[in-house]
Amino acid sequence: MSWQSALACWAVRRRMRPETARPTLDVDRARVYTSRRIWSPGVPKSHHLEICADGEWLRTAEPRSTILYLHGGGYYFCSPQSHRAISFGLAMRAHANVFSLDYRLAPEHRFPAAVDDAVAAYRALIANGVAQPSIVIAGDSAGGGLALATLLALRDAGDALPAGAVLFSPWTDLTCSGASMRTNEGRDPMFHAAVFPKVAAQYLGDADARHPYASPLFGKFEGLPPLMIHAADTELLLDDSTRVADKARTAGVRVDLRIWRGVPHIFQIWAPFMPEAREALSQAAQFIDAVTSASARTHRPPMTSMV
Repeated sequence: MSWQSALACWAVRRRMRPETARPTLDVDRARVYTSRRIWSPGVPKSHHLEICADGEWLRTAEPRSTILYLHGGGYYFCSPQSHRAISFGLAMRAHANVFSLDYRLAPEHRFPAAVDDAVAAYRALIANGVAQPSIVIAGDSAGGGLALATLLALRDAGDALPAGAVLFSPWTDLTCSGASMRTNEGRDPMFHAAVFPKVAAQYLGDADARHPYASPLFGKFEGLPPLMIHAADTELLLDDSTRVADKARTAGVRVDLRIWRGVPHIFQIWAPFMPEAREALSQAAQFIDAVTSASARTHRPPMTSMV
């Protein structure tokens, strides 16, 4: 574990963990806090930023792929702007265009609003001429669960699926039944387990927590594209990653699961400060390059002779 990761764990343990011991969700306070982040990365020199009504584009000349990015934040706070360290880092390393979706948030817009928005955003990419084999869906925490739920919804609707998905510490089980919710209580530097059922209830409303588009762990994974999953060994959501990986592999899905030691939840957001975050984003970029290249070869139209 790097000293930068140790410092990040210390910081989140002091700032965030005490508030999740006996959580009372203050939506406005959380949104104000994340809107006042001390530092935000600059736009990579290779890209230009376009702010849209429903998100933001980071574009580059001759992109190798297009990433649909879904930010975390428990479905009730954060934004594309709060997660630029991840989306910008992926864009630069994968030489990709990235669209970060500003999906609707709870409690104003409960499940399945976020899923509907993510599905619509993917379909808009296709409608606007982005080649399906060049697209990867990525997300962190709640956004990672949303990315996986989006794959399930697209597959169930008969849409052509993207080349793959990158899931950083995904929240895939809103019933909060993973064993790591107990075994990592006290070890997770960011959260107490008590916060998760409250956040889930705020997003779900009257919906069933086991609905596969809310908790994709309970869905069927047959036919999904390759997945890259990153998680921290001490986080409460560890089993949300490991159980998805096991189930997906059983269904014949190629999964690259990587468990990182001594890092906080969604440590990738600490790039470029933390070396582990830089390495994780580089690994994700390599995965994106590999799956989009393979998907393009698979979907290449047949050669026709010229006579």
